[in-house]
Parts: sequence; structure tokens; C-alpha cells
Amino acid sequence: MNYTTLPNTELKVSKICLGTMTFGNQNTESESHSQLDYALEKGINFIDTAEMYPIGGNAQIFGSTERHIGTWIKKIGASEREKLVLATKIAGPNRGMEYIRQPLDFSKKSIHEAVELSLKNLQTDYIDLYQMHWPERIMNMFQKRGVQELDTKWQDNIFDVLTVYDGLIKEGKIKHIGLSNENPWGVMRFLMESEKHGLPRIATIQNPFSLLNRLYEVGLSEIGMRENVGLLAYSPLGFGFLSGKYLNGYPENSRMKLFPNFVRYTNENCFRATKLYKELAEANGLTLTQMAIAFVHRQKFVTSTIIGATTMEQLQENITAFDTVLSDEIVAEIEKIQELIPNPAP
Repeated sequence: MNYTTLPNTELKVSKICLGTMTFGNQNTESESHSQLDYALEKGINFIDTAEMYPIGGNAQIFGSTERHIGTWIKKIGASEREKLVLATKIAGPNRGMEYIRQPLDFSKKSIHEAVELSLKNLQTDYIDLYQMHWPERIMNMFQKRGVQELDTKWQDNIFDVLTVYDGLIKEGKIKHIGLSNENPWGVMRFLMESEKHGLPRIATIQNPFSLLNRLYEVGLSEIGMRENVGLLAYSPLGFGFLSGKYLNGYPENSRMKLFPNFVRYTNENCFRATKLYKELAEANGLTLTQMAIAFVHRQKFVTSTIIGATTMEQLQENITAFDTVLSDEIVAEIEKIQELIPNPAP
């Protein structure tokens, strides 16, 4: 296992991060523990979750992902917990999840409530990396390529948010902070406020990055490299789309079959691009999964790649794919497909 350090921190993390959004819905507690045990055995010390998980959530299963991780942490004990880097996220507004709390915002009250609940569910005294799952303001994310008009109802409260995090860090409840599903303007605003007022600095941004969505390269990659903010790349397989299993329909119990409202990866151009990538991979003796993960892993701006699975076989395949090294010739062919069908899954 290869390791790196989260930017501007002393946290040593594996280049593979275990994503857990299936725990508590698609995966039982026992299955979740098995995945966590296997990941730990393979040298993965970085685990990412969120208060809103599991995916396809509702009021009945809200928080079950963190609770499954929490019972596992209790099982492995305090000494093993100290070797882990545990990341979770607070949910923002605009996503139809009002059952989480009222209001869904980043006020001091909401942040404190969210942190306390995550600490309780995770059965831990501290969170290593605390992230904002998406911004408070309405912006371009989840199938939107750009901003057509500003969210005039949102008032810039980034200084206030950082001040709250500063207090939580001093209390020892969180260690470091990060963003998720952010754009260049938001990242720079957080960096400006932290520098201007001596407040906590964001270490990471968790955004999608895959063969089907390379929008991070437009603006954010330069910021990340120049300002030393690490990308935690999520959905390197595009919700499983880049395994190729959806090219001939939706298998039973697959994510796309279970959650038809998640349509980020189901447009015609995604099918066209995926077919071309699959043909390229197989022409070079690779599986599409291997090529897709290897492409993300090789990017210099990627700090760690988040993988998730519903079966142990998938998890094993995903981890093994990190050993794949792409030739310059394959990368050049990937670029041709990207130019032909750029970013079909924004």
C-alpha cells in the first residue's frame, strides 16, 4: 500500500480510501464489518463516510452507515482507532433531506449538532477530517456544468463557519476540515478567509473525478496544486458505470436498478464513452475497471482515491486495480475519447 500525507496536516493516509455509502442499506452491518476488516488487512487506513449515508437514505435508515462503522471501531479497540484517518461530512441544504435536521445549514447550532451526532454514531472521541458535503448556496453540481445565475438568497458566512470549526478543533472534536462538491470560487473563498483571519485551512476537497467526469481539471486542479489542497477523488468508477456492467442493461440489485433517480451517469453520451473506453481497455489486455481506476490514481493532483463496493469480490477487484500502470500510448488514446465526448457526467 502506498501512503501520502493530507496537505498541511500530519495525517498519513493510504492512497486508497474506503468509501462506505452502501453500509446500512445495500450492505448489512456484518458485510460492512467484513469490508472494513479486509481494507484494514490490505493497509487501507483512510475511511470516508457522511452523516447522510447510506445512499438511497430516508428517515428510517438515516445515520446507519456511521453506526455500522462505530460498532466496528468499538470492536477493533482504541489502539487500532488511533491508526485510522476517519472522515465524515455534514449535509447542507438543497437536497431534500430535511429529516436530518431543521434547518439544514452551516450555522453554529447545526454544525455542533452534526458533529456530536457523528461522534456518537462513530463511537469515537474525534473526527480526523470533517467535510462540508456540498455548499449551502445553490451552484453547479450534480449534472450541472455551469452557473447561469447567482443564489442571491445565500449570504456569505464562510468566516463564521471557519470560526465554528476553529472552536471544534480547539476542543479536540475534529482535527482538520475539507470541502466537497465545491467549485473554484468556493475553494478560494475558504482559503482567503483562513489566511486573512488565521482560521483553520481546508486540507482537501472531495469531488467526482473519473473518465466520465474530469471537470476538476477545469480550474480546480491548478488551485489544488498551487494552494496545496488535496483532491479526494470520488466515484472513480462512475457509480459502477465504468465497470461496464450497465452497457447491456441494469442487473438486478445493482445501484442503477435500485436507485433510478440517480441519473448522473445514464445519459446517451455516458453509454457512448463507456463503450469506447471498454474497447480501449480490452484491446490493451485490461479490464475497464483497471483502466478507469489506474487513470484516476496516476493524476498528480489526486491525494487519495475513494472506492466503494457492495460485494467483497468488487472490493478486491477495485483494490487490485491500483497496481495497474497505464502506458503513455493508452493515456493518449484516453485523451482522444475525452476530446470526442468530454465529461458526459457532470
